[in-house]
Amino acid sequence: MNALLDEIQNFWLVFADNSDAYVRGFGNTLRLFAVAVIGSVALGALLAMLRVSPVPVFRAMGTLYVTVVRNTPLTLVFVFFVFAYPYLELNSFQPFTAAVIALSLYTAAFVCEVFRSGINTVPVGQAEASRALGLTFTQTLGEVILPQAVRSVFPPLVSVLIALLKNTTIAAGFSVAEAGALRSMLSERGYDVFYGLVWVLVIFVLLVIPLTLLQRSLEKRWSVAR
Repeated sequence: MNALLDEIQNFWLVFADNSDAYVRGFGNTLRLFAVAVIGSVALGALLAMLRVSPVPVFRAMGTLYVTVVRNTPLTLVFVFFVFAYPYLELNSFQPFTAAVIALSLYTAAFVCEVFRSGINTVPVGQAEASRALGLTFTQTLGEVILPQAVRSVFPPLVSVLIALLKNTTIAAGFSVAEAGALRSMLSERGYDVFYGLVWVLVIFVLLVIPLTLLQRSLEKRWSVAR
C-alpha cells in the first residue's frame, strides 16, 4: 500500500514540479493548432471550390493537390519546409512558422474533401435552378449550396480538427517547443519520463473531449432538424 502511495505521489510530483513546462508546451500546442486551423480551413475551402468548379483545369488542379498531399506522410512535409526548403536558395522559416505551414497544407487536403462531400449532399437541382435564375458559380456556391451543406460539413470537419490537434506533436521533432517536446525536457531534468508522457496523454484527452462533445451535439441537433 505504501509503495502504491509513493508511486501516486511521484506521478503527481512530475506534473507539479514541471507545471511551468506543461503550461508553456501546451500553450504553444494550442497556438500552433489555432493558427493551423485558420490556414487549413481557408485553403481547404479554396481547394473545394476548385474541386467542384465547372472549369476542367481548376478541377484537375484541386484533384492533383489533394491526391498528392493526402498520400504524402506528414513527417515528409515537415522535413521539406524545415530542411529542404532553405536549400532551394529561398528564405528559411522559423520552426514554428514551418510547422504552421506544414500542418496547414497537409490538413487542407482533408478539409477540402470534407467540404466537397458536404457540397455533394445538396441536390443537383439546386445548382441548376440557381443557374437558371442567372446566378454565377460563386453566387450559387456562396448563397445556395454552402448554406445547405453546413449541416453535413461540421461533424466530419471536427474529426479532421481533432486529428490536426494530435498531429501538432510531430512539430516537437523539428525544434518546436510544444507538448511533444516535454519528453526530452523531463529526461534532462531527471524526472520519470513515463509518468510525464501519461500527463501529456491526459491533457490531450482533456483537450479533445470538448471537440468530441461539440461534434456529437451538432450531429444530434442537425439529425433531428432534418
